[in-house]
Amino acid sequence: MNRMLKPITVSVAVAGTVILVLIAVFTIAGARINTTKSIPVGLYWTSPIEKIQKGAYVIFCPPQNSVFDEAKTRDYIGAGTCPGGYGLMMKRVLAAQNDVVSINDKGVYVNGKLLPHSTPIKADTIGRPLPCYTVDHYALSKTELLLMSDVNATSFDGRYFGPIDRSHIKTVIFPVMTW
Repeated sequence: MNRMLKPITVSVAVAGTVILVLIAVFTIAGARINTTKSIPVGLYWTSPIEKIQKGAYVIFCPPQNSVFDEAKTRDYIGAGTCPGGYGLMMKRVLAAQNDVVSINDKGVYVNGKLLPHSTPIKADTIGRPLPCYTVDHYALSKTELLLMSDVNATSFDGRYFGPIDRSHIKTVIFPVMTW
């Protein structure tokens, strides 16, 4: 019996190693897999040379502040290698330089238009109050971006933490295959 298990064990170890090497190679080459509901779930490819502009999907390190500290403690965002021990986040740029943003209890408005899925939720699924970011007719500067989900009404996004400075963006990503 022991002689039969050894080839199986070796085969599993080799297959596991090959899978890990392939994942590493694809990650180094620019592949990213999104498993969250903030943007469509799927395979994305990074493009550090692409311009960060309205409509683009981006990966960013959250700024180190109390809103993100609380989000990490509550598992809204993962732990990772960003300052503050935060994990990278993926969102869509829904407002940029000179766009006028209003965020209130009805939702997020960009240039007077209410964004879909943007009504802030008062409490998380276990009843803890969510942060309340509010602003009225605020024109984004050339360094500010509003990062949101345009597909998920429960995403932890700009309606809770406000505009983010461009310096926190790590790369633009493009969907390769989503589902």
